[in-house]
Amino acid sequence: MSYKHQAASIIAAALTRLGADQFTAETVYDMLETPPNPSMGDIAFPCFQLAKALRKAPPLIAAELAGEVSGAPIREAKAVGPYLNLFLDQESVARDVIGTILTQGSAYGSRDIGQGRNVPIDLSSPNIAKPFSMGHLRSTVIGNAIANIMEKHGYRPIRINHLGDWGTQFGKLIVAYKLWGDEEKVKAEPIKELLHLYVRFHEEAEKDPSLEDQGREWFKKLEDGDEEARRLWQWFRDESLKEFMKIYDLMGVQFDSFHGEAFYNDKMDRVVSMLEEKGLLTESDGALVVNLDEYDMPPCLIKKSDGATLYATRDLAAALYRYETYNFAKALYVVGNEQRLHFQQLYKVLEKMGFEWAKEMYHIPFGMMLKDGKKMSTRKGKVVLLEEVLAQAIEDVLNVIREKNPSLENKEEVARQVGVGAVIFHDLKNYRLNDINFSWEEMLTFEGETGPYVQYTHARACSLLRKGGYEPTREVKLPAGALDSKEAWAVITLLNSFPEVIDRAREQFDPSQIGKYVIDLAQAFNKFYANVRILAEEEDVKTARLQLVAAVVTVLKEGLRLLGLAAPEEM
Repeated sequence: MSYKHQAASIIAAALTRLGADQFTAETVYDMLETPPNPSMGDIAFPCFQLAKALRKAPPLIAAELAGEVSGAPIREAKAVGPYLNLFLDQESVARDVIGTILTQGSAYGSRDIGQGRNVPIDLSSPNIAKPFSMGHLRSTVIGNAIANIMEKHGYRPIRINHLGDWGTQFGKLIVAYKLWGDEEKVKAEPIKELLHLYVRFHEEAEKDPSLEDQGREWFKKLEDGDEEARRLWQWFRDESLKEFMKIYDLMGVQFDSFHGEAFYNDKMDRVVSMLEEKGLLTESDGALVVNLDEYDMPPCLIKKSDGATLYATRDLAAALYRYETYNFAKALYVVGNEQRLHFQQLYKVLEKMGFEWAKEMYHIPFGMMLKDGKKMSTRKGKVVLLEEVLAQAIEDVLNVIREKNPSLENKEEVARQVGVGAVIFHDLKNYRLNDINFSWEEMLTFEGETGPYVQYTHARACSLLRKGGYEPTREVKLPAGALDSKEAWAVITLLNSFPEVIDRAREQFDPSQIGKYVIDLAQAFNKFYANVRILAEEEDVKTARLQLVAAVVTVLKEGLRLLGLAAPEEM
């Protein structure tokens, strides 16, 4: 139990004695705040909401509570106007927090809320035969981080790459390949050449609209199982996936399933039959829809007038398959914000079909990756390729290492960890619903609130442990004055809050909670490093301070891991 939880229990008990027993420990915990200035205390409890229940002015309630609240971990309680400010016993808190982290190691902050239950997570999902652009980065890294966070709390994440491997665009690509393609060029640079063909198709189609008809005809052949169409489609898919895997391997992202859109082709008729049996299908302008008027939503299109099924049909089939295969506790879809209505409709249709488990399906939207303030477009060839960004980031870091630390042994590996980390962290430090404007300068700046800054702080702390000859131990002894500085206390209070930060990140599906946290911890540690002589002459004082450093190393490394970043010990 955290110190905030303990304080909440003590305050709730005091309120019961004062006649306000409706304020439970949980209610009180949600009301607690952090004072704007550490000199005002460690925890603040506002008394405004108590005025009606106790029929007293908030300042009087705060003064009364100050005399009622006591006991570990609280050292002192002060009334400051309408607030009750609590000061914690720093020595006992420091001993407990550091001891807990040194004992639990990377398991610090773990919980077994999920009890091993499955959570399929739909993430990344690039389109076959199109480049892996910066636009696909967001779903990939947000989804991977959420998977790590869910696993930290006892769930079993199942990472699903729902590849865009079906649709009219494949008919267009087949036409383009047959007209202008070169097998050797495609084999040499699959994605680059297929993109070139795709862009050329749309350029030529503006002059010759009949190409669009040819594209539709070839997709119809593909749907009907035409041998040549299937062979070309499979080739495009295989070559694309090989290229994508190079990027995933570079980023350290793995998947449990690559079932894409095509996988559900033979599973959609069942969905249509189920909707018919349940009397949920109605006809609208020749198309079949599920009416969602009761939810103030437009109807969900299931089948077009020409008999073709739609995305909704496919996603209904995928949802059924995932529930029947994984018996999931939750199902998550990390898909852009523009698909919000689609998923709202999807879940409501499943609920109307009588599936209670649809209430545990969540769309996790995110903002767009913009270029010059505009959405990137594959069709017009206006994309920034993720592979090129990662390669440039790694090269930039390698040049810095060669200049600043030429004797570093595994230069290439560290450059990869830091370069890739810079790109991932640039995304994850931002709240996911915010749009991000792609910028080489901001992406590859290795100062300030960046991944390399946090990684460098971790490496600096590791260096201190080596220099100090630190020997791991779980027993924490705090000689007088060892950790009584404000800088040390700032680090300790942040270390103590790590489990709560992970809780919020899981509850809100928001990795930026952890991104912001590791920046705060790195900054607090660097202040401690600058103002306190860590390698003190007194052996027991040095040991105590190095134990705090070791706790910081553990938490920074685990925080970075949850985000999908490595934590080099030297840089």
